[in-house]
Amino acid sequence: MKIIFKTTKSFTAEQLQKLFKSVNWSSGNYPERLAKAIKGYSKVYSAWQDGQLVGLAAAMDDGEMTAYIHYLLVMPEYQRRGIGGELMRKMKNCYKDYLKIVLIAYGSGIQFYRSLGFSVPENSFPMYLTEMY
Repeated sequence: MKIIFKTTKSFTAEQLQKLFKSVNWSSGNYPERLAKAIKGYSKVYSAWQDGQLVGLAAAMDDGEMTAYIHYLLVMPEYQRRGIGGELMRKMKNCYKDYLKIVLIAYGSGIQFYRSLGFSVPENSFPMYLTEMY
C-alpha cells in the first residue's frame, strides 16, 4: 500500500488520539486539545495510508532563524519503512534556509536523528517547566 504525504492541519481528535496513543504519548489523553494545538503549528506534514493517519511531524518557527520540531511520530506497525525519515526530510527542506533546526530526542531516537544529520550539543539537557501525565 502506498503512503501519501500531506501538508494539512485538519485532523479529527480521534485521528490524533489514535496516532499519539499508538506510541504511548501522554498527549493522546487530550485529543481535543491536540486537534486545536496542531492548527497553531507553523508547519505540519502527515503520512496517510488508505485514509488512516499513520505519521505526523509538526514544527513551530520564528519566521526567519530558528525552527523547533516538536512532534515526529509514526504508528509502530508503520515504523522502519522510511516514513519518519521522509517526514523529517520534508521538515529539513522546509527550513533549509534557517540558521538552526532544534528538536529533543530521547533514547533510541537519538541515533535516528543523528542519521539525519542532527547532533547532540555537549552539556545540553532538555528542560521542562511542567509535564503532562
